[in-house]
Amino acid sequence: MTLRTFIIADDHPLFRGAMRQALEGMGSQVTIIEAGDLDNARKAASQNTDVDMMLLDLTMPGVSGLSGLIAFRAEFPTLPVAIVSATDDPTTIRRALELGASGFISKSASIEQIRLGIKSILNGDIYTPEGTDLGAEHDPEITGLINRLHMLTPQQGRVLGMLAEGLLNKQIAFELGVSEATVKAHVSAVLRKLGVDSRTQAVIQLTRIGSGVLDQNV
Repeated sequence: MTLRTFIIADDHPLFRGAMRQALEGMGSQVTIIEAGDLDNARKAASQNTDVDMMLLDLTMPGVSGLSGLIAFRAEFPTLPVAIVSATDDPTTIRRALELGASGFISKSASIEQIRLGIKSILNGDIYTPEGTDLGAEHDPEITGLINRLHMLTPQQGRVLGMLAEGLLNKQIAFELGVSEATVKAHVSAVLRKLGVDSRTQAVIQLTRIGSGVLDQNV
């Protein structure tokens, strides 16, 4: 029997329970790690290098829209990340996929649909809810921002994610195990690539691409 390891990153215990039920009924032997915020999700991914998939919510503590996805794609580039969210409009789904998500599963999906999505992603496919028309991005500024985000190195992506969490240079240096001077160099490179002048403006750009989508659909 295949052994699979999953991280469920969601701040709602009841939904984590529903996801656990879906995973445990898939016919494989599973190890399930639960995390209720971004920090614990990151720790879980760091401590378990054999994880097959992370199931990531968009609205848990430490996450501002798609900033959590950006941070995880930078820090764990080989870890498949599936977004599991109640905000399942085409714009949010399309942007999540463009930023590196391996699939998108709606929280309104049935247990069987959730299992289908997980199986599809494990098989290497990009899964979206059935019948979803992703369309095209109509905001050229967002298209440009996504392209600039793809220019960031993995370390720069990690730094940007930590900026979004509000961490200071000293805290980022501690987390990365580097000097503050190195962090300052990374921050400068991030600002240059994003075409902004300050950390605040960089975070605002992330807000536009991430939580701005969520705000439109509350």
